Amino acid sequence: MSNIDIRRSHSRPLKEARAAIERVAEHIAEKFDVEYGWNGNTMEFSRGGVDGHIAVGPKDIHVTATLGFLLGAIKGPIEREIQRYLDEEFG
Repeated sequence: MSNIDIRRSHSRPLKEARAAIERVAEHIAEKFDVEYGWNGNTMEFSRGGVDGHIAVGPKDIHVTATLGFLLGAIKGPIEREIQRYLDEEFG
C-alpha cells in the first residue's frame, strides 16, 4: 500500500476553505470516480483501492489517502492531480 500525505496552509475563513475543498472533491470524484462526504470539517472519500480524507483547519488543509496495490502503482500522477487542484483553489 502507498500513502499520500499533503499539507497546505491557507489564509481563508473556514467557510471559504470548506467551499474550496468541496470544489477540489468534485474534481477528484470526477477524475478518479470516488464518493465523498463531510464529517464535520473533514471531507472523507473512498472507492475500491483508495480511502482518504481532507481535513480543513482554520489555517491549513491536510490530505491523506491510502492507495491499494493497483492505485499505488500510479501514486505520483494521483498526487500531482491533487496538488494541481489545491493549487487552483489555494494558489
